[in-house]
Amino acid sequence: MNHPYLIGIDEAGRGPWTGSVFAGAVVLNPAAPISGLNDSKKLTALKRETLAELIRSHALAWGVGNASASEVDEVNILQATFLAMRRALAHLPAEFRHNCHAWVDGNRDPKLGIPTTTIVKGDALVPAISAASILAKVARDAESQEMHLRYPNFGFNSHKGYGTALHSVNLAKYGALPEHRRSFAPVARWYAEQSYG
Repeated sequence: MNHPYLIGIDEAGRGPWTGSVFAGAVVLNPAAPISGLNDSKKLTALKRETLAELIRSHALAWGVGNASASEVDEVNILQATFLAMRRALAHLPAEFRHNCHAWVDGNRDPKLGIPTTTIVKGDALVPAISAASILAKVARDAESQEMHLRYPNFGFNSHKGYGTALHSVNLAKYGALPEHRRSFAPVARWYAEQSYG
């Protein structure tokens, strides 16, 4: 069966100790190509923001979904990533969701309920996946900035929730936050230390 729409899907935020994992879903417009699309990790923050605006204004359809830290703890990070992908897809108009083929970064099928192809390093190879990775990363960084405003001493503007030395120091100094993923080993160790320390 022919599916006229290609939806690129990718995630951002699997590795951090805090916050949500995000996913983007994008149907690019062949009549309005966007130059400069690439794996979001290879772009500067300013370039990602600029491209995100172009994607939102030029794509035929786009959506962003997320799964919270508590959902990560409940179902594990892989399944939470798939949940975020399904939510991103659900934000697209029905005409795209029901008449499309999804190309997903990675090698695991997120069970989207539509024809799906997984592509390793797809965020650097397929423009629609690159676009999805950019939207997901921009959304994830925005959440990190919100956390920085709530907890200015924690350094989220620097480490974005990833397991840096600064994050480790501040976790020990200030303790775990509600946004920390309790199922991640460094955070789980902190809670164990509170129980047995």
